[in-house]
Amino acid sequence: MKRVAAFLAITSLAGGCVSAPPTTPSEKPIEPTTLGLGADAAPPIGEQWWTEFGDPQLDRLVGEALAGSPTLAAAQARVRGAQAQVASARSQLYPQVTFDGNETWQRLSANYIYPPPLGGADNWIGSAQGNLTWSIDFFGKQQAQIARAKSATEARILDATAARLMLAGSVTGAYIAYARAIDLVAVAEQTVHQQEDVLKLTSDRVSAGLETEAASQQSRALASFARQDLVQARAVRELATHEIALLIGRGADAYALAPPHLSPTALALPQTLPADLLARRADIAAGQARIEAATHGREVAQKAFYPDVNLLALAGFAAISGVGPLLAAGAGQYGVGAAVHLPIFDAGKLRAQLSGATADLDASVADYNEAVVGAVKQAADAITSLNAAQGRLAEQGTAMSAAQSSFALARDRYGSGLIPQLNVLSAEDLVIRAQRQSATLNADLMSARVTLVMALGGGFTPPLPQTASSQKP
Repeated sequence: MKRVAAFLAITSLAGGCVSAPPTTPSEKPIEPTTLGLGADAAPPIGEQWWTEFGDPQLDRLVGEALAGSPTLAAAQARVRGAQAQVASARSQLYPQVTFDGNETWQRLSANYIYPPPLGGADNWIGSAQGNLTWSIDFFGKQQAQIARAKSATEARILDATAARLMLAGSVTGAYIAYARAIDLVAVAEQTVHQQEDVLKLTSDRVSAGLETEAASQQSRALASFARQDLVQARAVRELATHEIALLIGRGADAYALAPPHLSPTALALPQTLPADLLARRADIAAGQARIEAATHGREVAQKAFYPDVNLLALAGFAAISGVGPLLAAGAGQYGVGAAVHLPIFDAGKLRAQLSGATADLDASVADYNEAVVGAVKQAADAITSLNAAQGRLAEQGTAMSAAQSSFALARDRYGSGLIPQLNVLSAEDLVIRAQRQSATLNADLMSARVTLVMALGGGFTPPLPQTASSQKP
């Protein structure tokens, strides 16, 4: 044991003399203070923010999606795989015990180490042995590998969280698109009714000799176009239900949906970029975790230049049947010792691995910086779109009222023969446009709110930092 202790001491001194070549990462994470964010934090967004729309059917659909989405199942599988990597890395801190046994019928050479009668004869040669190896983490290699695996697992968990939040936003967005399609079907049906009403009025005037047949054919064509638009609007509505079924992981059994009942004033949101934007984003937190994983990966590559030191022990039995039984007292064998592996010349392999790990770290930082500026743009775009939708909708009420009044007046005056058919058609086209615009703007406003919710993190709550006592090696 004294020889083993001396061997380990010499190894430690030798390891202290080995150093990795100097390499320096070239990328640095963006400082949040340089992004021009606002001074105030945004109001909190609830974990189930979509319930503020007040539609039980939407709540059910989002719940089904979160419970049965193949996308989330794949994300959770990746989390479990990363957790297994942590357990594998942590196991290297502890002794490894194995058992080897064999029994072989073998002819021994008469001109080798065994003299006759064993040499030159057939014998059973057997062994049964337990082995212990224990890698002593003198230089922190295993701890660095564990830290890298933990950070990679944290990134996977945050990826799964981001996927969950994104799925809830996608289902809500698809449901708003379905609501838009429902409203546009209603507009198309009303347009068909209006066109058929104008056609009847025109036909009556033709019969009375007050209008030409050309006017009747024009009205007939417009009514046909209106029916075509209705067919298309209904197809869009059906396609919207197909999209929702896909997102919730269902098939044609989920195509039958009731009309939506969404509150257009749901979700109170900020009008400027909040100061805590980055802390709200799961994808940004995942990027930070990947930087940590890459940092630990670089540490692993640096410590590969230091020796591996193992304690070894064995105990068991070995025997040749011609001499004695395998489990006899004289067949016992045991041993203890130490082993070291120290890199000396590898044709630049370890240096290349360190350079690669440094490049991986730079790439992780660059990806994080790209995600940060992308998050700021996404939030800024969403705020702009929301403000624009609110401004357009504020004017839409006036436009709708004026268009409806104009059409009603033009229809009455045309029926009285005071104005030509063209005036009625122009007024009718204005009403149709206003109706479609109203249906679209209501959906645009709700979609803009959902987009801003997602840009602000989708209800993500950062995990609480672990205390020193709760952290495990």
